[in-house]
Amino acid sequence: MAKIKIRLVRSTIGALPRQRSTVRSLGLRKIGSSAVQEDSPAIKGMVKAVSHLVSVEDVK
Repeated sequence: MAKIKIRLVRSTIGALPRQRSTVRSLGLRKIGSSAVQEDSPAIKGMVKAVSHLVSVEDVK
């Protein structure tokens, strides 16, 4: 299965608590931190929920 690299590019200070917990569960903490996750429907949904805070790229 393919993998994606997720990077936190905006702060979670002004975000809703639900969005903060989504960012945490993706494995991100500080701005600029990144995590590699499997490209599954669950992860895609989480990324879509916080798409204004993260950037996504494919990993080969």
